[in-house]
Amino acid sequence: MSSRIAALRIVMGDQLTPRLSALRDADKAHDVILMVEIGAAAINPNRHKKKIAFVFAAMRAFAKELQDAGWRLDYVRLDDPDNAGSFGGEIARAVRKWRPERLIATEASAWRALEMQREWGQANDLPLALLPDDRFLCTRGAFADWAKDRIVLRMEYFYRDMRRRTGLLMDGDAPEGGRWNFDSENRKPAKPDLFMPQPLRFPASPETVEVLELVATRFADHFGDLAPLWLPVTRADAEKARDHFIEHGLPLFGDYQDAMLRGEKFLYHSLLAPALNIGLLDPLDLCRRAEEAYRAGAAPLNSVEGFIRQIIGWREYVRGIYWTHMPGYTERNALGATRDLPELYWSGETDMACMRAVIGQTKEDAYAHHIQRLMVTGNFAMLAGVDPHQVHEWYLAVYADAYEWVEAPNTIGMSQFADGGLLGSKPYAGSGAYINRMSDYCKGCAYKVAEKTGPAACPFNYLYWDFMARNRDVLLRNPRMAQPYRIYDKFAEPHKAAIAQSASSFLQHLAEHGDDRGFGA
Repeated sequence: MSSRIAALRIVMGDQLTPRLSALRDADKAHDVILMVEIGAAAINPNRHKKKIAFVFAAMRAFAKELQDAGWRLDYVRLDDPDNAGSFGGEIARAVRKWRPERLIATEASAWRALEMQREWGQANDLPLALLPDDRFLCTRGAFADWAKDRIVLRMEYFYRDMRRRTGLLMDGDAPEGGRWNFDSENRKPAKPDLFMPQPLRFPASPETVEVLELVATRFADHFGDLAPLWLPVTRADAEKARDHFIEHGLPLFGDYQDAMLRGEKFLYHSLLAPALNIGLLDPLDLCRRAEEAYRAGAAPLNSVEGFIRQIIGWREYVRGIYWTHMPGYTERNALGATRDLPELYWSGETDMACMRAVIGQTKEDAYAHHIQRLMVTGNFAMLAGVDPHQVHEWYLAVYADAYEWVEAPNTIGMSQFADGGLLGSKPYAGSGAYINRMSDYCKGCAYKVAEKTGPAACPFNYLYWDFMARNRDVLLRNPRMAQPYRIYDKFAEPHKAAIAQSASSFLQHLAEHGDDRGFGA
């Protein structure tokens, strides 16, 4: 039996930074770090194979980083025959092995995981120190203080406070360039003849190959393509990806951040969210480097402001919303949507070119950018009246950057309007016209975006107005929805009837077949 140690320091799979609060002030000579690969986390929900492999590969790379720095590590692999299959079981086994005087951990990023952590001390009859996760720039308490006296919460005002607090893009007390927000300049549709920088692709190391073989064996029936896994799984590679984006992608990121193109999955997006959310990159450092590019004249203000807003504004804001309203937030359903998530979300089999493109790249890369998620797959689910909890579970499963604290508010709140307007001021609903304006998906689609009703019409067109009609009692109370209802009310009654009939026929076909194939034939 091992001699008794001072502390067992427990690191979870999305806490992969040596600056973690649970590792601060630790004693390498007398403490042990415990890391565990848990199969249950991969099985429930039905996660993308590439997401499982990314997390396990990054965990193993971080474990090596810690060992190289002189730490004693107790690392339990998924295929360890003694793996108990749960954090509780593995902590109990480690306590018997190491006989620690106390347990130390950083608070988990998800509410259910934090509730699980709180039981570790009592279950093992040991003192437990649960430390705040200070990798974020706004503490849960600070967000609660900011929100408590506000009747309406809006990200823009939170973001301005975060700019003041961090000093990012500030000119004294005023915002750089005289404006807080350059979003109006960041909505340009992209043309295929633009030069598109490709993200750095990292070859799989022998250790990552082991993970890929493990996932291929254990999770063969899961959604998505496993190989190639080219995301950065080490801190050094994540930093290379960061520098590559700042040099090649950031200058035009702002202009085209809302654009969508067939055959161009990444455009000028950073693809840094998986590394950022798992702990391989520091958010404030990332923002400061982007600001340095602006100060050096290497990237324009609209791009840098838009990028920084996503991190210190939106990312921090949705985390605050999540913790302020959990538990229960993920079960909200303000519009009473009850349809099952169509099978096409898993198969990608659909005649809608935009949905086929976004689900296809999701299957291939466990990635789609924010407008693809919001205005294609999310928009369709909301217009079709899909149960928002099922939509939430899908997004959580299929994207490599999705953790509940960031994904749930983006899905339940922004994408599905299931929180009734807590996060966003109105539903992000759009017809085929928006998708046609911001993408080239509609060219060559089986449906015709110019047609409004009937089997040949783009389903987004009649589903949009059907969504408005059936949710009138809820949405008409929102002053930002007055204009669409004025338009709808001017429609002739036969046109309204055609909208309702087209939507009913399409949704019935979707329910019976799981996809829309053949509906418009």
